[in-house]
Amino acid sequence: MTKAPIILWFRNDLRLSDNSALAAAIESGQPIIPVFIWSPEEDGSWAPGGASKWWLHQSLQSLSESWKTNGGALVLRQGQSLAVLRELIAETGATQVYWNRRYEGSLREVDAEVKRELRGDGVVVESFNSALLNEPHTVAAGGGQPYKVYTPYWKKVKDRAIELPVVPRLDAMQFPEAWPASDVLESLGLMPELQWFSGIEARWEVSEAAAMARLDTFLAGAVSAYDIDRDRPDFEGTSSLAPYLRWGQIGPRQIVAALRERCDLAANGPLVYLKEIYWREFAYNVLYHFPQTPNQPLRAEYAQFPWENDAATLRAWQTGRTGYPIVDAGMRQLWETGWMHNRVRMIVSSLLVKHLLQDWQCGARWFWDTLVDADLASNTLGWQWSGGCGADAAPYFRVFNPIIQGQKFDPDGAYVKRYVPELKKLPAKYIHTPWEAPNGILDYAGIEIGQDYPAPIIEHSAGRARALAALEQFKA
Repeated sequence: MTKAPIILWFRNDLRLSDNSALAAAIESGQPIIPVFIWSPEEDGSWAPGGASKWWLHQSLQSLSESWKTNGGALVLRQGQSLAVLRELIAETGATQVYWNRRYEGSLREVDAEVKRELRGDGVVVESFNSALLNEPHTVAAGGGQPYKVYTPYWKKVKDRAIELPVVPRLDAMQFPEAWPASDVLESLGLMPELQWFSGIEARWEVSEAAAMARLDTFLAGAVSAYDIDRDRPDFEGTSSLAPYLRWGQIGPRQIVAALRERCDLAANGPLVYLKEIYWREFAYNVLYHFPQTPNQPLRAEYAQFPWENDAATLRAWQTGRTGYPIVDAGMRQLWETGWMHNRVRMIVSSLLVKHLLQDWQCGARWFWDTLVDADLASNTLGWQWSGGCGADAAPYFRVFNPIIQGQKFDPDGAYVKRYVPELKKLPAKYIHTPWEAPNGILDYAGIEIGQDYPAPIIEHSAGRARALAALEQFKA
């Protein structure tokens, strides 16, 4: 008698290694039908942006090839998840549906509805964890309250035992005799109509193997000085694993297991990197317990902050035309590669919400559309941190000086010169303050301030004073 198949529903876990739902499906001994359903409307107002969709297209292409290599196939469908799953169950005779859990508010609601309705249909539904070291419902502060500050969270979880990566027995997989029809990948409409992504394509290889290779390279070198070099955008000092984590080409258990195996966690570099992995965990913890935060400040009073939203100002920031080289380099790096160095993310966000008094949500939305690692938990936490209105946020009165930040973390201007090529002939002395360069040096560099490169959109001290004045107005 032919066994009824299991539908294995892929979402943001686009890998075969360390996949708990896949491992459980294999152990069942039943045929497996891997499925991905494109249903962006279920993300609510935070459907994947342009860069994320580009990444997703490559991810699905790679995952499909992985399934083919292992004798199976990835079935692609579009539509409401519950309706599509019911269609597949009717077509295949499947009696079980497995998936790995999601933690975003709207998607948790979708998953809860799907689980309730399918179980009502008599279908066995099982969910698993493959995305986090510690799921949010397992971590609480005193009195069962959720954590709002990272350090106590880190102290709570740092010594917890975590599961080792799951190793699915791929050679034991069973598949159905007949496969349900699949949509073609191109029909999902993930690729942009305008080919603006050539720089992104050149920067990233999107696959499970590429994620592991990047991790190996990082652990063999840059991690040893990560505590220092992570702040230098002119260095290759970070792992650049965030987009792979976002779509699940790699999981945090794999990263931490490799880190523990290959590095001394008493050393500063590996320890600081480990804390960054747990910062991501903290972000998910906050989002899980406060699902309103992508659209509302955690500190509700900040909904009344006197932002001065201006389309022209926002556009100057988006296009890297603020007149502050380190900021403009970051914004252009983002547009060109779909990624921005983390230190620079802090600098550009501080300028936007403080010097320029633009709502943090304007920045969050732009990052959401242009980052290949656009992750709702991390994106929300980061922008609310900059805006002074979220969990463990920097005080609003802490205003980054973009000149000093540039001089400190890109002292020779290598990063600026890479992404703001009109400044490449400026000496390091003036690379972060081109408006201060003597006329002779500007002439040599072929720069006319205000023509070839803009003057600062607002002078730093004036921007800081304006930010503090807005804060006092808000407090009053």
